[in-house]
Amino acid sequence: MQIQWKGQFCFFITAILGKQEQGKLLIDPYSDSTGMKFSPIETDVVLMSSNTPEHSNLKATKGEPPFVISFPGEYEVKGMFVQGIPNGNGGTIYTIEAEGIKLCHLGGLGGAGLKVEQIEMIGDIDILFVPVGGGDSLDAKAASHVVSQIEPKMVIPMAYKQPKLKKKLDSVEAFVKIMGLKNGEVLPKLSVKVRDLSGEETKITILSS
Repeated sequence: MQIQWKGQFCFFITAILGKQEQGKLLIDPYSDSTGMKFSPIETDVVLMSSNTPEHSNLKATKGEPPFVISFPGEYEVKGMFVQGIPNGNGGTIYTIEAEGIKLCHLGGLGGAGLKVEQIEMIGDIDILFVPVGGGDSLDAKAASHVVSQIEPKMVIPMAYKQPKLKKKLDSVEAFVKIMGLKNGEVLPKLSVKVRDLSGEETKITILSS
């Protein structure tokens, strides 16, 4: 599986589904109104955690129209299993299963954390995408609390201060510090297999957009 961060809440995930087959999934493509320009991507599936411009720019795709998921429910597309869970504020939390890896994208989750019933629906997670920059979503302290609630094997922070972003957010360093690390690993993209997720301690991976 390969994971790329496109900025804000947006990730592009490529899963190997067979010897010659891939599944491509795009999460929360944003519009240019955010201050950042999005280059269109060819994808099989689009997940939108909210209908706001930060999360729902379908013009960010090209080629064949993708299968769009924008509501809670259970879906199977291209060998990938997706579950949408209500976040309590009109948005959706998503879990995605592919290649034996389970991911969770919290979308624009705000407040102080997750409710018990949400944690139960999310279940055991390998990789967690969590907002950390504050604003309308979790800040560093609240994000660290959510990480402790879910206990994933790996955390990838999202929705924090970036060049050209109009919204004023905190830097990712604030989250890294509160998690007790001097700095996180920074990668242009993440290639990961099940065997890479065997450690007992939660690892933080920072992706460059």
